[in-house]
Amino acid sequence: MIEIRTPRLILRRWSEDDLVPLSEVNADREVMRWVDDGSVRDLDRTAEDIERYEEEWDDEGFGIFAVELIGSGELIGLAGLSVPESLPELSAEVAISWRLGRQFWGQGYASEAAHAVLEFALQDRGLGRVVAVTHLGDAASENVIGKLGMTSERQMTHPVLDVPLHVYAIDLTEYEG
Repeated sequence: MIEIRTPRLILRRWSEDDLVPLSEVNADREVMRWVDDGSVRDLDRTAEDIERYEEEWDDEGFGIFAVELIGSGELIGLAGLSVPESLPELSAEVAISWRLGRQFWGQGYASEAAHAVLEFALQDRGLGRVVAVTHLGDAASENVIGKLGMTSERQMTHPVLDVPLHVYAIDLTEYEG
């Protein structure tokens, strides 16, 4: 079982106990503002998401981790790697992403989790490159992306949602954590 520990977080695979806390994160409009079309997700949709995350682990050897606080064991969100299948232009890439409950914003958890995910991508999975995709205007994600050392690569339009996206990338052979 894959598990990553940082000074304050545990990144791990999903369990049944994670469904309700993640559905609470996904039900917050402000959290979901920059995710896909901005819609909140109910318990059933969250269960489908977790099932998809676990399938990607089985299929790809990487995926989206559950992120919990070491001290309390509380699930605070997610972070990990995925193939951005909804973006055909990037379907050959591996993308990093994260989503935390609003009460955990502004405390460095997203950056801490994302750094751990990049180290996992390079050291454990041998990936040479990772991308990040944001909606234009998502300043908080762009702040984390900057801390990761990712650079702007291009802009594109989501083929279904017709929203402008910004693509960042990092060559992991140059990543210095």
